Amino acid sequence: MEVDWKIYLFRPFLLQSTKPQNTTRRITSSMFTIRGFSLLCRRSAVSTWRNKSQSAGKRLDISGIYPPIATPFTQSEDVDYQRLDDNLKKYGKLPFRGLVVQGSNGEYPYLTPEERVEVVKKVKQALPKDKLVMAGSGCESTRATIQMSQQMADAGADCLLVVTPCFYRGRMDSRALINHYTKVADSSSVPVVLYSVPANTGLDLPVDAIIQLSQHPNIVGLKDSGGDITRIALIVQKTRSQDFQVLAGSAGFLMAAYGVGAVGGVCALANVLGQQVCDLAQLCVSGRWDEARELQYRLIEPNTAVTRQYGVPALKQAMEWFGFHGGVCRSPLQPLSKADLEQLQVKFSSNGWL
Repeated sequence: MEVDWKIYLFRPFLLQSTKPQNTTRRITSSMFTIRGFSLLCRRSAVSTWRNKSQSAGKRLDISGIYPPIATPFTQSEDVDYQRLDDNLKKYGKLPFRGLVVQGSNGEYPYLTPEERVEVVKKVKQALPKDKLVMAGSGCESTRATIQMSQQMADAGADCLLVVTPCFYRGRMDSRALINHYTKVADSSSVPVVLYSVPANTGLDLPVDAIIQLSQHPNIVGLKDSGGDITRIALIVQKTRSQDFQVLAGSAGFLMAAYGVGAVGGVCALANVLGQQVCDLAQLCVSGRWDEARELQYRLIEPNTAVTRQYGVPALKQAMEWFGFHGGVCRSPLQPLSKADLEQLQVKFSSNGWL
């Protein structure tokens, strides 16, 4: 369906005056000049985003399926760029909209800043041009996130996935998070996607903050990994006038998310069952809900196993079974126990995947 996209502009923020008490007309005139210059700069920045969007006919379309790719390591826990490249060649042949690089499944908290940027660069170089690179640039401080975001954009990222800062989660209320994301989006040369993953951060990005941030012209969507379909439906309803796009954060509730208006998903399971997750998305988009339901049933248990039940070590093991390079995790993550490995295999085999 063709969508009538619109471009939304900032409301200008005027600089606060610091003029002395004895104000002259010349000083007043100068202040108006400074204010005008500030407004011009802000309008210029927005115009840049608008021009980029208009050149494509609309704002960046992020709809579709993305695997949040794993980072392969050698036995000595160095990034294995050769095995990464091998995986990318296979992912490039699947009908993904793009790849998420340095998301939670990429073990980004365990990589150095230099490694994070280098992985993004390698992925961009290897991926077909029609695939998007959505790079995870979130850090704990706003300043560090801005710096990482620019480095990733320079490395070729098409858009940025910015996770909520969480170390001081007790103070990460709507006011703090709106301030954080606004500064990041103001500074970024590529579009920003909000990222709420409460299982890892211990906090949900508040709905009121998402609604306000959806009005920013450089914030194009949200990846919501919480799995609360009522919340996702509410976000879709409250932001649909802003051309704001919601991505499900898991294959386990992908069909339900499509049912309430999500436009795609960032799904760990797509690392191993990529074609099947894309098939589910296509069935939903086509309105073939009975077929979608049967496929969704078969994906729930394996998806749970490689996400909240056993996590990244299970995902990497499953990748090995399906012809990809998973390999070891970087410490302190440990391999699965024998019992967990057996249970993981059951989750896949009992649903007809092994």
